[in-house]
Amino acid sequence: MANERVTENIVRRHFNSYSGECTIEEQKSSNPKIDKLLKNASKKGGGKGYPEFIISGIKGNPDFIIVVECKGDIARHQSSTLDKYGEYAVDGALLYASFLSKEYDVLAIGVSGQNLKELKVTHYLYLKGESKPTPFSGNELLSIESYTKGYLGSDEKSRQDYDALLVFSKELNVELHHRKIPEKDRALLISSILIALDDRAFRKAYKEYEKPEDLANFLVDTVSNVLRKANLHGKKLENLNIQFSFIRTDTSLSTKPGVLRNLIDDIDERINKFRKTHEYYDFLGQLYIEFLRYANSDKGLGIVLTPPHITVLFAELAGVNKNSVVYDNCAGTGGFLISSLKKMVNDAGNDLDKIKTIKEKQVIGVEYQAHIFALACSNMYIHQDGKANIINGDCFNEEVMEEAKNYKPTTGFLNPPYQVDKKKDTEELEFVLSNLATLQPGGTCIAIVPMRCALAQKGETYELKKRLLKSSTLEAVLSMPNELFHDSKTGVVTCVMIFTAHRPHPPNKETYFGYYKDDGFEKRKNQGRIDFYSKWEGIKEEWVSSYVNRKAKPGFSVNKHVTAEDEWCAEAYMETDYSNIAKRIFEETVKDYMLFKLKNDVS
Repeated sequence: MANERVTENIVRRHFNSYSGECTIEEQKSSNPKIDKLLKNASKKGGGKGYPEFIISGIKGNPDFIIVVECKGDIARHQSSTLDKYGEYAVDGALLYASFLSKEYDVLAIGVSGQNLKELKVTHYLYLKGESKPTPFSGNELLSIESYTKGYLGSDEKSRQDYDALLVFSKELNVELHHRKIPEKDRALLISSILIALDDRAFRKAYKEYEKPEDLANFLVDTVSNVLRKANLHGKKLENLNIQFSFIRTDTSLSTKPGVLRNLIDDIDERINKFRKTHEYYDFLGQLYIEFLRYANSDKGLGIVLTPPHITVLFAELAGVNKNSVVYDNCAGTGGFLISSLKKMVNDAGNDLDKIKTIKEKQVIGVEYQAHIFALACSNMYIHQDGKANIINGDCFNEEVMEEAKNYKPTTGFLNPPYQVDKKKDTEELEFVLSNLATLQPGGTCIAIVPMRCALAQKGETYELKKRLLKSSTLEAVLSMPNELFHDSKTGVVTCVMIFTAHRPHPPNKETYFGYYKDDGFEKRKNQGRIDFYSKWEGIKEEWVSSYVNRKAKPGFSVNKHVTAEDEWCAEAYMETDYSNIAKRIFEETVKDYMLFKLKNDVS
C-alpha cells in the first residue's frame, strides 16, 4: 500500500537543498498573512487548511509562494474535475492556492508516487486576483530559481504585469497633468528617471537632496553623464541634453518639495520593476501613447505609434533572426527595433559575442522629430542596445541614407507619418520607397500604411504604386483591424504591405492578400484596446503561417496577380465565406463601407 509519508520525504529532500533561497514550512506558516489566508481553507469544507509544504520568502519575489500537496498512490494524483480536494494531490494544492491567491501569486504543485522513477508532478499557476489557475509547464520537481524564472517569464505573469502597467500609466498621466507638465514632455521625464536610476551614485543619493531644484539638476546631469559613458557624443548628446533640459526649469519639478522625489520613487517601484522583469518591451512607447491620448499634439503631425503586438507581428512575418540587420526609417520610440532585438537575441542563444554584435551593429533607426529621437535613444539605452544607431535626421537625406546603408540592412520596418495635409505632407509610399532603397538586394520591407494607399488608382499615390512595382516585388498586403489605433484616438484604416527590395515585380507573380481584421483585441473601459481573452498568440500564429505558406482560404486570404491599376486589398478578390454572415453583420458592414468611402474621399 502506497505511503504518503514516502512521497512527502521525496519532496522534503528536494526542496531542503534550496533552503538558503527561501522559507520552507509544513502544515502551517509563521507568516501571519499566509496563516490568515488558510484560516478557512480546509479540504473538508470548514475550518483551517494545512498544506503539506508552503514555500515563501523567495529571494527578490516576496509576492510569490509555492504550495505542495502529496499523495502516495499515483492513482490519487489528479481528478478529472479538480474538485476532490481531500482525495487527490493536485486538487488539494489548487484549493489552497485559491485561498492564498487573494494576496499572492501562487504555484500549486501536486505530487504523487513512491520513488523518483514513478513520481508524478503537476503544476498550476494561480495568480493574485485571477479566478482560474493556468497549467504551468514541466512534470518534474525543479529548483527554486527555475520556478521563479518560469513564473516571471510566463505569459500569464506578463499579461498581469502589463495590465498593471496600463493602470499605472493612467494614474501617472493624471498626476503629471495635475502638475501641469506638458504631454510631450511626460515620456521624456519618465525615460530620464529610468536612465538615472541605472546609475549607482544617483540611486544612492537622490533621496538626500532636499531642494527640488538641486534634485532636478542632479537628475539631468546624471542622464547626460550616463549617455556620454554609453558613447553618445557630439550633436546627438547636445540634442538629448536640450530635450531633457526642461526638467531643470519646470515649476512643479524644480520648485515643489517632494514632487520629483516621489515621482522617482513611483517610477522605480512600478515601471523599473516591469522593465527588469520583461526585457525588450516598448513600455516607453506605451506610456507615450497614453500621455498623448487626449493631447492631440503629435497626431497633428500624423505621428501614430504602432501597437506593441503589431511590432512583434512584423518581426515574425519578416522571419527576423540573429543575422538580420533591421532598419526603421520612421523609428518613433523604437518599437520595431526593440521587438526585433528580442527575436535576434533569443535566436543567438548563449553566443555572447553574437549578441554584442547584434546590439552594436544590427539595429538602425532614423527619427526626424527631436523629442521623439530623444525618446528612441532613451528607449534603446534602457534596453542596453543599439543606442548609438539612432540617427536624428530626414530619412530622405542622402547622407542619412548612406549612413544607414553602411550597416547593410536586410530588413526594413516602418509606420510612416500619415498625411494630414495632402498638398504639403509627404506621401506615405514615399517613405516606403526610401526604406526599400536603403535595403540590401532581396531584403524584406514591411510597412503599415493607410488603406487608401493600397486602393489608389489615380493621382500621385497611383504613380508611387507604379514606382514600387518597378523596383520591388509586392509579396503581400494584409488588411488590418479597423480600430487598430483606437488607443491613439485615430480612426485611420490601415493595411500592411510586404515587399522584396530591388527585385522588380514579375509580370505573372501572384501577391498574397490577407483579411487580417480580427486580432482578438477588444475595447475595455479605462483599459483601451487589449487582448482580454488572450487570443492574440493563437491568431498571430495563424496569420504568420498563412502568409508564409501563401494559403488561400475563403473569407480570409487569396492569391492574386495585380498591377498598379488594381486595388491592393483582400476585400477586392477573396471568395466570401457566406456561412458566417448574418443580416445584422451584412447591414453593419455596408454602413461601415459607405462611411469609409465618405471619410477617405474614395469614389
